[in-house]
Amino acid sequence: MKIEKNISLKSYNTFGIEVKAKFFSEIYDETQLKEILSSDEYNTLPKLILGGGSNVLLTKDFDGLVLKISIPGIEIIDETDKTVLIKAGAGETWHKLVLYCVENNYGGVENLSLIPGTVGAAPMQNIGAYGQEIKDVFENLNGVYIYDCKSAIFKKDECKFAYRNSIFKNELKNKFIITYVTLCLSKHPVINTSYGNVKSELDKFGYSQVGIKEVSDTIIRIRQSKLPDPTEIGNAGSFFKNPEVSEEKFNQLKENFINIVGFKLENGKVKVPAGWLIESCGWKGKKVGNTGSHSKQSLVLVNYGNASGEEVLNLAKEIKKSVLVKFDIELKEEVNII
Repeated sequence: MKIEKNISLKSYNTFGIEVKAKFFSEIYDETQLKEILSSDEYNTLPKLILGGGSNVLLTKDFDGLVLKISIPGIEIIDETDKTVLIKAGAGETWHKLVLYCVENNYGGVENLSLIPGTVGAAPMQNIGAYGQEIKDVFENLNGVYIYDCKSAIFKKDECKFAYRNSIFKNELKNKFIITYVTLCLSKHPVINTSYGNVKSELDKFGYSQVGIKEVSDTIIRIRQSKLPDPTEIGNAGSFFKNPEVSEEKFNQLKENFINIVGFKLENGKVKVPAGWLIESCGWKGKKVGNTGSHSKQSLVLVNYGNASGEEVLNLAKEIKKSVLVKFDIELKEEVNII
């Protein structure tokens, strides 16, 4: 059991925020995890669970134990003529798993290409992009309860998946650690190019045949053209969720803002792009001290080098306030604030 003290977390969060953990341990298997959780010395300490650190904003030093989940492995555990079950360690990079599936023509996650973070964080957020969500291919996950070290398996209907949400961000927040995730993928993929500009980008390259490899490559190009690389400029991707409003409210907004964008949902509500709202309030490309809204995607808040977590959080509050005043819409953070 290796526990380090007073460790900088700057390299463990994609915002590149300089804070310290009083205690830190990197976890490579469930046995090691249970040993630490059950130890008399550490079991009463506050816990912070980190995967890739790509969806978190650290605002202060953590006076407890940080567990960096680095459990590896990608394996096929079952298959039929139509489907394949793939189990991956929570510490695997999500994009690495996507590339593995694409290379083997296992369909269902190709539209989720280049999403930052680890496999273990994917079901927590119910990650989604370009018309796909992880819940669409989710089979089950394994994990450990923090306070009694008991193992458990959660099936899809037990995870309470919703838009960028799950039971692990609510009832089980800070109570359960995901160790493995199993997905059910298709050996006969049906491609989805209906969302956003995927089809038009595919058409530009004039592919004679379009499969999941071409879709994945195209989405990678789109994301790279719009989103800043965290290794070059600190960020955590989309900082806010896209809000949903009633159709009545959207029609009222349309009267005052004729260019407002909205997408009608199956639940009868209308999803309004948070990026459009933020840009309409004049934040796109605007710098405030060491932070700001990115010049290509206003939904992405960035650290220009020396921003503190508090600086980023204050910027987020100002953006939320301006959107609320102008549109009477309250933005909600997609990023976890610590």
